[in-house]
Amino acid sequence: MTLFRQLLIFIVLLFLILFACTWLVKLQSTRVFLEDQLESHAQDTATSLGLSISPYVADDDGATVETMVSAVFDRGYYGRIALVDLEGRVVVERRLDVVISDVPPWFIRLIELRTPEARALVSSGWRQMGTLSVKSHPGYAYKALWDATRDMARAYGLTGLLALFLVAGGLRLLLRPLRRIEEQAENLCRKEYTFQEKLPRTRELRSVVVAMNSMTGKVKQMFDEQAGVADMLRRNAYTDELTGFGNRRYLQGQAAALLEEGNNLAAGALLLVQAHGLQEINQDEGYQHGDQFLQRMADAIRRATGHLQRAALARLSGGTFAVLLTDVAEDEAGHVAEALVREFAGLAEGGGEGEQNVGHIGGVSFERPVPFGQLLAEADRVLAQAQLQGPNRWLVSPLSRETAALPRGRSEWKRILEQVLEDRAVSLFGQPVVTASSMEQRLHVELFSRITLASGRMLSAGIFIPLAVTSRCIAAIDRMVLEKALEVDWAGRGVEEIAVNISPASFSDPTFMEWVLARLGRLAKGGPRVVFEFAEFAATRELATIQIFAGEVKRLGHGVALDHFGQSFANFGYLKSLQPRYVKIDKAFTDELKSGDNDSSFFIGSLAGVAHSLDILVIAEGVETGEQAQGLRALNVDGLQGYFIDQPRAV
Repeated sequence: MTLFRQLLIFIVLLFLILFACTWLVKLQSTRVFLEDQLESHAQDTATSLGLSISPYVADDDGATVETMVSAVFDRGYYGRIALVDLEGRVVVERRLDVVISDVPPWFIRLIELRTPEARALVSSGWRQMGTLSVKSHPGYAYKALWDATRDMARAYGLTGLLALFLVAGGLRLLLRPLRRIEEQAENLCRKEYTFQEKLPRTRELRSVVVAMNSMTGKVKQMFDEQAGVADMLRRNAYTDELTGFGNRRYLQGQAAALLEEGNNLAAGALLLVQAHGLQEINQDEGYQHGDQFLQRMADAIRRATGHLQRAALARLSGGTFAVLLTDVAEDEAGHVAEALVREFAGLAEGGGEGEQNVGHIGGVSFERPVPFGQLLAEADRVLAQAQLQGPNRWLVSPLSRETAALPRGRSEWKRILEQVLEDRAVSLFGQPVVTASSMEQRLHVELFSRITLASGRMLSAGIFIPLAVTSRCIAAIDRMVLEKALEVDWAGRGVEEIAVNISPASFSDPTFMEWVLARLGRLAKGGPRVVFEFAEFAATRELATIQIFAGEVKRLGHGVALDHFGQSFANFGYLKSLQPRYVKIDKAFTDELKSGDNDSSFFIGSLAGVAHSLDILVIAEGVETGEQAQGLRALNVDGLQGYFIDQPRAV
């Protein structure tokens, strides 16, 4: 019950008690007054009537006596008048039954009026001849008492209703600061830090508001400090300070997560970008100009790779940059290299011409797990070949000839994807995610989609999704994947929650979000909760759209989450506004736990602290060994996913 209702009920009870006390006092005083009036009235009548009939009693004129008694009695104010002689015989008696109209019987039973009987001696001279008894009728007294009680109740009722409205309005006005305090506390639970600028005039409420503002400020400071520590750890361990890219260690972790043994779906490309003439710039114009040149080169790489969903950018040393493209084919890597070379034209010192030698790009594409050293060596060999071909040249080669079996060219991929949509030739695989404390307790099942080429070769979503984005059919594919996922009888399999990866690029279709929300609205009662996972790298670029989508699906009882968390270098502050259900730590960081790396442990622990302060679960993906699982439990991770738990299985 709200404080407003409690205060209102308390005030109403006080008013009722006041009314009851006043009513009782008034009733008692009126009752005593009326009883005194009845007694006085009866005594006056007995005295005057006794004097009037005395001569006739002495003359033994019974007819006149009876006439006089009847005349007085017929006025209706008496219940009984009787004349009794000295021997106790009733000479004359008139009696009227007590019948009271216009007064409720319950009132008469509740309120008893004492009607005393008055007596007067009837005498002639000094000789006593009898006694006259008079008892007043209580009807008029009851009528007067009922009218007074009713009028008082009406007056108090109207006054009470008016007072109730006035008190309710006054309480709402007085308790308005408490409502603002409640909203401030609710915002604090949602990790929204609001402050009350206007302080109430009431001293007690003012002190509470000041205390809430102070607490909100301290909680905000604690979160900012915690997020700052995590950001600092990540920057120190994995970031190149000059360009904001990852460093060699970051690249090695990303490559190790992608190229590990047993990952049969590994595919992508590694591009090496070599800036030309950095040493000459440092010698001739100073290191400051050299640093500015490297920063412009980094900006050019960002622009050339900005459309990609997953791209790990790193500066290895000096003027050498690396771009690890995940789940792209050779031709897509070539498009990225070509776009980067076009950016070289504006990077020449002094605003030079495009023919000036700014840099070279050499890359290697792959579709199977290989050691990172081998991949880096092959990319370096291709870079050397590009440098021999002339200024500002690029070259991308496959790591092996097996990639020749894949379709080449966007037009061919578009045709294949259109055929996939027509045949609904998408297969779903599910991998369970379990709690870190008990691997028997399942959090949800994450779904992966794969397509099969005409040759019978199965491709992961990581390969065909980027091509679906460029072919502008990603929204249709995401629709089909979601439809297939919701056609499964998850309740029969004991699954309460499923996770589906969708691409933010699907929201470029203005009907996609509306379709998803309508489909969720038609989901049968008892159906699974759906969590839509977005890669962190893509989510931070489309944050406004995903926030709108997240608000709508949460309203329907579902949620959103972030995958490959930690891969981008976005500030953690966006988590407060997005409020995902969970984040999945990128596999590159969990892999480093195999070697007992302390920096990675510090980062994961700090990340878990920041997420938990926002009521966000932390799940580690890519868990392959028991040692990793044990270390992640110690770092307060909530969930585990990986081949150590179970491999993806066909749904």
